[in-house]
Amino acid sequence: MEAQTIGIRLTPEERFEVFGDFHPEDYGEEAEQRWGGTKAYRQSQHRVASYTKEDWQQIKYEEEEVHANLAAALAAGSAPDSDEALAAAEAHRQYITCWFYDCSYDIHRGLTDMYLNEERFRAHYDALVPGLALFIREAAYANANLAGTDC
Repeated sequence: MEAQTIGIRLTPEERFEVFGDFHPEDYGEEAEQRWGGTKAYRQSQHRVASYTKEDWQQIKYEEEEVHANLAAALAAGSAPDSDEALAAAEAHRQYITCWFYDCSYDIHRGLTDMYLNEERFRAHYDALVPGLALFIREAAYANANLAGTDC
């Protein structure tokens, strides 16, 4: 029932199949407190309410691919403003826009600031490759600077 309040409409078996031991509903109240009044939050809630098990599996697959590309760019020694890093940062921004909410360059900057500045997020990304949270932030900023500011 709690998962449904944050928009995930899966049976407990499907939830386990898609998310494993991760429980998205554990963060629903925090997300609503932090972003509940924003257009992005409302848009995300609206979109995820219709997602099927297959959608969530695709989301998970694409997320893993986006993270792998960012991690590969860092591991290869690419600079955050390299073509490879810029493409990976833009793919990250587009992934969010596609599945959750319109992720402007400014929002993407703020999101990646959170990845770096909040221990829980930094630990998640740095567990993939040490230094990845900082790299994602720097690449997102470089990508936004290249694209110009949002209108």
